Amino acid sequence: MTCAELVELVTAYLEGALDPETEQRFADHLAVCDGCDIYVDQMRRTIAEVGQVEPESLSDQTRDRLLEAFRTFPRR
Repeated sequence: MTCAELVELVTAYLEGALDPETEQRFADHLAVCDGCDIYVDQMRRTIAEVGQVEPESLSDQTRDRLLEAFRTFPRR
């Protein structure tokens, strides 16, 4: 597995949605790639932190900026 492939699969990995073979390839790559290991750890921490934000606690401006960022996020 390449680093680019890992990045594409990180969400599925963190959600436990990879098939066993792909999950093993993912884990094998993490075992030898410090950069990807750090990336996956950062994603875990980001998800944990963002998951604690209550939508009502966001200002209107912040909410609007986040929504715009998701609307304009490049899709493939």
